[in-house]
Amino acid sequence: MAKKEVGEHSKVFVRQSTGLVKNASFLDAISLNISDMSAGAALATIGFTTVLLSSMAGVNLVVASLIAFLLMVPQLVIYTVMNRKVPRTGGDYVWISRIFGGLFGGSLAFMGYVLETLAYLALIAISTVFAIGSVGVALGNMSFLGLALSGNMKGSAPLLQFIIAAVLFAILILVNIVKPKAGYKLVSSLIIFGILMVVVSIAVLLFAGRAGVESYVTSLQASGFNETYSQVAASSGSTKLNLSAVLFLLPFFSIFVYPWINASPAVSSEIRGKKGIRWAIPAAALLVALLVTGSFGAMYYVGGIKFINGALSNPTLVYDYSFNFWTLAMGVTSAYWLKFVIGIGWIAWDIAILAYGIIVFSRYLFAMAFDRFLPEKLAYVSPRFGSPVNAHLLDLAITVALIALATFIYGPFSSLYGAVVASMIYFAFIGIAAAAYGLRYEKATSKGTLVLFGALTALVFAYITYQFLAYPAIWGGNALAYGYVALSFIAGIIVYFVDKRRNLKKGINIDLAFKEIPPE
Repeated sequence: MAKKEVGEHSKVFVRQSTGLVKNASFLDAISLNISDMSAGAALATIGFTTVLLSSMAGVNLVVASLIAFLLMVPQLVIYTVMNRKVPRTGGDYVWISRIFGGLFGGSLAFMGYVLETLAYLALIAISTVFAIGSVGVALGNMSFLGLALSGNMKGSAPLLQFIIAAVLFAILILVNIVKPKAGYKLVSSLIIFGILMVVVSIAVLLFAGRAGVESYVTSLQASGFNETYSQVAASSGSTKLNLSAVLFLLPFFSIFVYPWINASPAVSSEIRGKKGIRWAIPAAALLVALLVTGSFGAMYYVGGIKFINGALSNPTLVYDYSFNFWTLAMGVTSAYWLKFVIGIGWIAWDIAILAYGIIVFSRYLFAMAFDRFLPEKLAYVSPRFGSPVNAHLLDLAITVALIALATFIYGPFSSLYGAVVASMIYFAFIGIAAAAYGLRYEKATSKGTLVLFGALTALVFAYITYQFLAYPAIWGGNALAYGYVALSFIAGIIVYFVDKRRNLKKGINIDLAFKEIPPE
């Protein structure tokens, strides 16, 4: 990977500079990564996974979160090192395509992050609607139940779910087109508020204690729930730690939380100063690990592990009463204003995830177009707004289509889980690419670090990929998800050859772009 100044081969790139503006502060960089790691959504959606398990015996979510975080450490190391060495728009796409070339590396990134992100954004858009519905139900308005139920369930309102999700996403796209700096600030503001609400929710749970949880269950009986606190607790099975049962949940944390540290690297050339490039990744990862693990720990402490595990595997509580971290915190307090604020915090987390995804997706698309891997029009930056308009509009079109497919055809919330396997494969190859980079370009300690932690990263994600494929009933293995993954990779290969041939007619060999670092 030649570290040349722009100029020697600059004609291969669309232009000699990206045209993007340094709009992101250190706080914005950290906020992007925290949004990427989706802690608030994970705390809200855990029940949609655990309710599908045959048993919760031996499961401990605190231990599962800690193990998932520890397994992420090798990835954390290579992303931190590589981001400092190659801080460019597109982040890991730049690294992997310079190691494996445009055909394979570019197609992996196109499958593993670009198009997978759209499936994830569709999932989060639907999750946001579920959050709105669940908050409404938790506040006592059962007319919101249709928004809180998956599209395949009786009583759900898939058309309304689709309309709300699509309109919300379109508004966020518009904000990022017209005012990209506001897009960054929106993510930061929502994340700060969301983190505060997680802390407030933990405090509310600790203040209410076991008595508050039992009182919450009793209040549900008044609306038709026919089990007591003790009955729910008795249904959970053994609480003796079972490592196999804990490891089985690694894909859940992989879908929502710990691998997702690639947001700030994707906008590195837009970050002001060096702090964001050097420290945003580890700072965000540690904070999210504390939030997620601490939240599950608070639930266990006040509710008891037997009750919490029993509740999270109870279809009535999960589907009809949206039982999760947020609704439990809302349920144990009698203060309506506090319930409302916690509910808004939950919704804010989901909107923050959508807002981050819109920014980062467009930068990957932009970087690929800048290399001419994708059509150059996607690298267009509006001189009026300073934003990649065409990339945003493509994001809108595909994501809204996926929202429709998931809402109307594949009703279960987990129907888009399986598409995340594309990213697990991608992250495994990122590990291999980091090791190869170390062998080719680094010496001494840096070389050993990248080789060791790159290899460990590849092994971790190979194992998680196996889990996804081995248990499709739990992890969304269906024609929509797997077909989307396969077609994404094939599409990347086709796009590469089409654009290579098209550019050769202009006298441009796009393979040269993958032999040097692109300009800022």
